[in-house]
Amino acid sequence: MVMTMTEEFDGHLQELRRGTIVLASLRLLREPGYGYGLLEQLSAAGFPTDSNTLYPLLRRLEKQGYLVSEWNTEEARPRKFYRTSDAGLRLADTLSRDVQAIAAAATKLP
Repeated sequence: MVMTMTEEFDGHLQELRRGTIVLASLRLLREPGYGYGLLEQLSAAGFPTDSNTLYPLLRRLEKQGYLVSEWNTEEARPRKFYRTSDAGLRLADTLSRDVQAIAAAATKLP
């Protein structure tokens, strides 16, 4: 079986993108949002992911104190809205600086 270059690199690309989903989610959830809406926002912003990745991530970030949530039961279908906490804002700022530093360092490599 011959693998294409894309197939060969998919695992590495997925690993790299997994960390960026955390940063993108924290930044996007500065404004409250729910899971499905966040999936659409992430995709539109160039961070495609799927619900099997995103929902466990949201639960983990909430458990770690980087997101807060509340249920909106005013609509026909209850939705859990997430928002980045103060600790999450600090983490997003730190991760943003680190990503910028890594990108700058990578461009200096031969």
